[in-house]
Amino acid sequence: MAFVEPVTLSARGVTLLPLALEHEAGLRAAAADGELWKIRVTSVPEPENTRKYIEDALAMREAGHRFAFAVTETATGKVLGCTSYHDIVPAIKRVEIGWTWYAKSSQRSHVNTTAKLLLLTHAFETLGCHVVGWRTDNFNFASQAAIERLGARRDGVIRGHALRRDGTIRDTVMYSLRSGEWPEVKTQLLYLLDKPRT
Repeated sequence: MAFVEPVTLSARGVTLLPLALEHEAGLRAAAADGELWKIRVTSVPEPENTRKYIEDALAMREAGHRFAFAVTETATGKVLGCTSYHDIVPAIKRVEIGWTWYAKSSQRSHVNTTAKLLLLTHAFETLGCHVVGWRTDNFNFASQAAIERLGARRDGVIRGHALRRDGTIRDTVMYSLRSGEWPEVKTQLLYLLDKPRT
């Protein structure tokens, strides 16, 4: 039995569905909203590579390394983006959250906070994880700020760690959240979601 089993997670008008080939058109449209594949520090697929992106995610799910979700609007089923558990280590009950991106029109909305609340709740309260991690490009300042807003701790930087899509080598900033920190973080996420938007 896999550590992360197929599951649908839903709250506040956002539903996370196990990523499948049927999401290809929706993912392609979401990525086109802002031409996100042109951003140097993300892993958004180019339109012609969307199917391969999904196939690769499914292969990694089969191997137990990554479990990808299509992030959708509950009411309409519209695909808003993608997020994943990855670097799954069942022996120490650790997962990371990443491969996350959203259509430009969904950015700076409740969608990312809601998706993270769903993923963290499932990781800590259902899977029994001891720690959840994140990693991001050292030049992806928006991602770093978003991770820090969640309440995660910056663990450090791995220098010369991975290739970017343009062939340059990136440094990777690592973050984590431990199970003992989760109750306070959960309270803060719920507060942020319930706070009136101005």
